[in-house]
Amino acid sequence: MLARLIALSLLVLFPLAAHAQDSAFETRASHAVILDYETGEILYSKNGAEPMPPASMSKLMTVYMAFEAIEEGRLSMDDELPVSETAWRRGGAASGSSTMFLEPNSRARVDDLLRGIIVQSGNDACIVIAEALEGTEENFADAMTDRAHELGLDSANFENATGWPDPDHRISAADLARLAAIIIRDFPELYDIYAETEFAYNGIRQYNRNPLLGVVEGADGLKTGHTTESGYGLVGSAERDGERRIVVFNGMESERARADEAERLMRAAFTEFEIYEIVSAGDILAEADVFLGVSPRVALRASRDLAVGLHRRDRDDITAEVVYTAPVRAPVEEGQEIGRLVVTMPGGRVEEIPLEAAMAVPEKGAIGRAVAALVQLIRGA
Repeated sequence: MLARLIALSLLVLFPLAAHAQDSAFETRASHAVILDYETGEILYSKNGAEPMPPASMSKLMTVYMAFEAIEEGRLSMDDELPVSETAWRRGGAASGSSTMFLEPNSRARVDDLLRGIIVQSGNDACIVIAEALEGTEENFADAMTDRAHELGLDSANFENATGWPDPDHRISAADLARLAAIIIRDFPELYDIYAETEFAYNGIRQYNRNPLLGVVEGADGLKTGHTTESGYGLVGSAERDGERRIVVFNGMESERARADEAERLMRAAFTEFEIYEIVSAGDILAEADVFLGVSPRVALRASRDLAVGLHRRDRDDITAEVVYTAPVRAPVEEGQEIGRLVVTMPGGRVEEIPLEAAMAVPEKGAIGRAVAALVQLIRGA
């Protein structure tokens, strides 16, 4: 039997080109994703599913673990946690890395530690939280990975709580965007910390590195990152007129380039991208030939809705195909999966939904089958 490809012309929605083009929207970032918060649809992706070094953007998962512990009563914002020699040496002033300047062998309140992580990107604060929840940073990293997988963030593998460079410390831009959405959805009151622009601790005031805050309307989070390997990156979110967009990108060459690209991507997320309905559940999209059926064909319907996020200039350049193996052998039950609709978008993104039989097609009786076999034999001869 032969695989049949039937090109669809969904002219009611938009004309389909013969071949998908490169996306009309581009970025200099090595990895980038724009996510619609309400639907979870990815509006734009450049290497978005590819695991990448997230640097301090992985602190979103560290904070998620702390937020969850607070919600479950395992931590309180008023708790005072011990600052170990390890936390000070590996993440404090002695480390030469981002720090909230915790003193060794002191104690710090959880609410201060959270601001130390979110506003100041303090590695020392991350390690204090890790040790409080799991005993060691190594155990905490394992717990981060396990919890991320439970949340469906399958690309995640964490080797530490800080984002410190490690060849196995990876997560995709798409999963970082989904993690940001989870934090916003599950912890709305605690999420407000991400919008704070400065925090002072131990007599030292530091400012939030997020270049979107106070610059782009509605921006309220989340986290920057930078290492030599990853370049400069950002997980950002903004809300306006009841819509929220999340942008993630990595691989910029400088802090200034990150700030410029953050503003450009976030503004584009609201003004240049839309969600388009391709088909609705129950739409009849094609007919398939039926072998030995009382009807020679069966209509194929969409099993569910399909909507995709696209740049406005890309909507005329997508392709759609119905794919099934022909002919379909009778009997056919209503709702039986027959094939699939394959939608290819500019930039190479592909979405698929199953297509099912819109009606039952019983098998012909013995005489009908004999006649069909004779006809096939004669044609074959």
